[in-house]
Amino acid sequence: MKRLLQNRTKQFALTLIDFTEYLPKNQTSSLLSKHLIKSAIALGANYRAVCRSRSDQEFIIRMNSVLCEADTSAYCLEIIDDKNWVPIEDIAPLRIEADELCAIFTSSLKTISTRVNKLR
Repeated sequence: MKRLLQNRTKQFALTLIDFTEYLPKNQTSSLLSKHLIKSAIALGANYRAVCRSRSDQEFIIRMNSVLCEADTSAYCLEIIDDKNWVPIEDIAPLRIEADELCAIFTSSLKTISTRVNKLR
């Protein structure tokens, strides 16, 4: 599962990098593109760090960073979608993937938090 999500988050970043090439060339879209790419790359990099966590607490801290970056990516995509800069068929799969990644990481955090609270 770890390897699958590592590959999935990496592919998400690569896809978003390609996607930003098709955005209009203006100051606002350029800013959003940079922010989107930064958050998508950080998402994958932070997830790799999660996989090397040495404790439940370290896992929770790092996974919260992953969730934050996934949510930031989803938010940037939402803004791009609301601006109607690209056709819906181009952005819809990216928004779905961002939402699915957020759901996966939220679920992981809930699971580990439940386990940690039972141990107390």
